[in-house]
Amino acid sequence: MVSIGYFLACEEFGPQELVRQARMAEEAGFQRLWISDHFHPWTDAQGNSPFVWSVIGALSQVTSLPVGTAVTCPTFRMHPAIVAHAAATAAVQMEGRFTLGVGSGEALNEHVLGHQWPPARERLERLEEAVEIIRLLHRGKRTTFRGTFYRVDEARLYTVPDEPVPISVSAFGPKATDLAARIGDAFCTASPDAELVERYRSAGGGKRPVQGGMKVCWAPSEQEGLDTAHRLWANELLPGQLPSTLTRQKDFAAAASLVPREAVAEQMVCGPDPARHRARVQQYADAGFDEVYVQQIGGRHEEFFRVWQDEVLPAFHRG
Repeated sequence: MVSIGYFLACEEFGPQELVRQARMAEEAGFQRLWISDHFHPWTDAQGNSPFVWSVIGALSQVTSLPVGTAVTCPTFRMHPAIVAHAAATAAVQMEGRFTLGVGSGEALNEHVLGHQWPPARERLERLEEAVEIIRLLHRGKRTTFRGTFYRVDEARLYTVPDEPVPISVSAFGPKATDLAARIGDAFCTASPDAELVERYRSAGGGKRPVQGGMKVCWAPSEQEGLDTAHRLWANELLPGQLPSTLTRQKDFAAAASLVPREAVAEQMVCGPDPARHRARVQQYADAGFDEVYVQQIGGRHEEFFRVWQDEVLPAFHRG
């Protein structure tokens, strides 16, 4: 049976609101949490981007649910040794309920220190080396590392969890999926793509967890929900390399303005019909996902959590 979690969107909400949503998610019966890790929102309309590690510290004090980042880029804006430090502390705070989700990143967040943005192949190579460093440091032993991209000199983490921090690797294409199968403890992606799931499992992922993220916009009417979803998250449907290479919010907004409302309606469930919300989760379950994380776009979280508690989650969390 698929496990359903809630996706905390740092791009849309400030730290206090994210903590409030986490409380509501647990009370409603969601079983786990994802939280995004961004320096910038995708567009100015989304309007937020708190420092995720501070928010995770707050979450550790208000929820007993497992928490994972979806996802952290450990290769440019933050050196992998610093990510290892942050993740180890988060795992101790969460008493072992933390998963570090990692990915190759987007220029939107990672260009801020003036790094040249490399092609996808190098980004994946950097990610693989970064994960190696993180795993070495999480042993809690003094570590020196000389790699192609990174160096670590006589570093030791003194605050580490009893068990290694699980690392989930994000992927949207075949090469990244093969990397996830090789180096990750789990695989995460954003669409119910059964072929990608099968590729992951066949490439070495085996029975390790497959995680998926989805967005919905509960609203009293489909029209209102679609208006909100299109205004705030049309960027989710940008094709090809655009999402990973654009650097400015106004460029994302300009590109997203070309996304038809019909495309958003097809990708994101909008409106009050719980049957449509259930059907979207079922698509992930049918594709072989073990965990699904849902994000409510915009406001109306009280109504969203009430409807999902009463009319969506029971269909998947029986017994």
